[in-house]
Amino acid sequence: MADTDEQDRVLFGALIALTLFSGVLDAVSYLGLGHVFTANMTGNVVVLGFAAAGAKGFSAPACLTSLGAFLLGAAAAGRVSRLGLSRRRLLVLAIATEAAVTAAAAVVAATVPTVSSGWPRFTIIAVLALGMGTRNATVRRLGIRDLPTTVLTLTLTGLAADSWAGGGDNAFARRRAGAVLAMLAGAFAGALGYLHVGAAPVFAADSTGVFIVGVVLALGSRRDQVLSKSSKNSSTP
Repeated sequence: MADTDEQDRVLFGALIALTLFSGVLDAVSYLGLGHVFTANMTGNVVVLGFAAAGAKGFSAPACLTSLGAFLLGAAAAGRVSRLGLSRRRLLVLAIATEAAVTAAAAVVAATVPTVSSGWPRFTIIAVLALGMGTRNATVRRLGIRDLPTTVLTLTLTGLAADSWAGGGDNAFARRRAGAVLAMLAGAFAGALGYLHVGAAPVFAADSTGVFIVGVVLALGSRRDQVLSKSSKNSSTP
């Protein structure tokens, strides 16, 4: 029972960290890639409506690129999730993909004069959205309530509806509040980093952070396997 609780804490911690990294990426994407999101697809649908109406500063091609790459990543992750892998292995694989594509975005950003126009802009949008689609589909498969890692509408709804003011018992309040604060902190850090050091260092830092989360999960998974085998061996007569 204690081992299960520890596994849950590690998983929840990983999802909170990923929520923070979503805020980082969307901050740089929106500020640096021309009012487009690479994690929050709800925002892209709304922005696409703005662009279609002729509002200045919004790009339908950029939004469609992000949406298309996101859906492609989600479809690929859906296929992988049906291979019978454990929940933690699925998440580790999604995190590895996200770390790799974010590193690729950092390389592109570091080797071009600007990320706000031309092929670098669309390349970075596509690779980041691909990684986020992969992660979102995987997290959805895990079925962890109130920790979708990229959108907070239902999380905020639950926080209010289940609060004492809403007649509830504050169920999952800490988890929900943690997700909101993580997204806010990530957006702040991403915006601050982009405005002061540029896109490439922020992408590199984000990729490193995601990679570390993946390593922690992978090591935890290996430890759980060792303990499981040890338990089975000790119980064998």
